[in-house]
This record gives sequence, C-alpha cells and structure tokens, in this order.
Amino acid sequence: MDRKNQTPQGQIAQVVVEFLEVAVSCIVFLKGFYPTRAFERRRYMNVVVQKAVHPQLAGYIHSVTIGLLPFIQKGLVERVVVIFYDKDHIPVEKFVFKLAVSQSYGSNIEQSSLEFALRAFLIKLSVAEPLTKPLPPDSSWEIAAYFRSLPAADGVKDKEDGGAQLWIPTDTKMWMQPPQITPVKSMGCDPLKMQLYLEQPSPAEAKDPATQP
Repeated sequence: MDRKNQTPQGQIAQVVVEFLEVAVSCIVFLKGFYPTRAFERRRYMNVVVQKAVHPQLAGYIHSVTIGLLPFIQKGLVERVVVIFYDKDHIPVEKFVFKLAVSQSYGSNIEQSSLEFALRAFLIKLSVAEPLTKPLPPDSSWEIAAYFRSLPAADGVKDKEDGGAQLWIPTDTKMWMQPPQITPVKSMGCDPLKMQLYLEQPSPAEAKDPATQP
C-alpha cells in the first residue's frame, strides 16, 4: 500500500497493524503455545523477532490484525488483547495493547520515529517471559478487539462496513475481582498513544466461590 497518498491516520494505522501482527506472533511464541518450528527468526524494525510461519497460525494473526486497519485509522479501537484461556475458557492471562490514534493530527508522519518508538515494545516483549505465568493443560487463545463504539454506529460504510460484520461479540468470561496489572511498555505522544500491559487474575480470584465451575 502506498503510504504517501494516505492521511496521517491511515499511515499510522498501517504501521500499527503491521506492528501488531509481529507482536502477536512474538507473544504466542513467548508463551510456548506451539512448537518452535511454527516460527522463524526474522528481523523487523531492526529487532530479531519470532514470526509465525505455519500457514494457519500466520493466516489467523494476519487476517485479524489487517481487519482492524480501518477501525484503528478512525480511532474506534481502544484495546487489542491476546487472551489465553484454561480448559473451561476462563482467562488466565491477557496481553493488552491499549491505543489511541489522534484524529486531529494533520502533519506528515515521521515513520522512522514511529517505528523507533514501537521497536521498544518488541524489545520489551522479548524479555517479558519472567512476568508471565505458565499455561495450564488444554489451554487456548484468541485475539479480541475492544471498540470505543460499534463501527456501524460511527458511519463506517461500504467495504469497511462489511469488515465490521466479521467481528462478533466475544464470550470471554469476566474475572470477579480486579486483575493484577503489570505494565510492560508505553508511549504517550501524538500522533499515537500506546500502552502494553499484562492482566492476570487477582490472588483473591481463586478463593472466590463465584469463579469456580
């Protein structure tokens, strides 16, 4: 895609979805969910990363992240979350990317500066394993997006409206107690604000009878 002819928001969104595709792949590798042969060491933003190469895995990650492009561009996406579940489909860990694309930013985007800032997230992810918890047997995972408002209600029309129809409500179960939050990395300047943090169940969660099956 030719970024020169895009709006600043379009340029930002394109960089963000490409970054998210790589970051999600790194997270799944970090958790050891698949054999290492499902990934390949590659260099992205001058950082060595683990990129999914298994066709179904890579296809799922790509289709979800690229599907978010028009909604990130319009500032509709609040969070992109990689959720890991136990066998009862109760979340055991969440990697949360909270983001905001400035809708009033009108200057040209310094892509190198934006990529330099996002590069720091990938470096942090590569050493984040000590912050995480081992996955239980028969676990699963998915990518979820949390919208500030429903895309159809904000005038996202035409082919983007068709993309909105591909997103369905998640049946993710909620924790009864506020989660433990571990910050990983953040950037807080226009035109893009982003936070990456871990959410894990509170120690009190396991003691709450309401959470028991």
